[in-house]
Amino acid sequence: MPWWSWILIWVALVALSLLFYVLLGIRLFRQFMATVKDLGAAGEKLGHLGPMDVPDDADPATPPGAAVFASPTLMRHDYEASKSSRREMRRLRRVQRKKDRGQPQALGDLDFT
Repeated sequence: MPWWSWILIWVALVALSLLFYVLLGIRLFRQFMATVKDLGAAGEKLGHLGPMDVPDDADPATPPGAAVFASPTLMRHDYEASKSSRREMRRLRRVQRKKDRGQPQALGDLDFT
């Protein structure tokens, strides 16, 4: 093979690789622009939302984040009270569910008080 054929082969390989990189760049640019368009649409959608409503059961005396500055004993008491309240609500739902199905009640689920 003559020496100039090797040069032609290398020129063709370099040209193909440059074409590949150009096509890859175009594809990445289009994907980037589609992502930017989606983010813009999401921003517009979030921009049309109004201010968040404050729930009725929220205590205005204690602002959000007040637990950081509260005493550990108060926080422990609140934690234990809410834990026992959730446990009691689960027990009542379990008793009612078993009663509705006609299943026998567990001795620990019965309230003897």
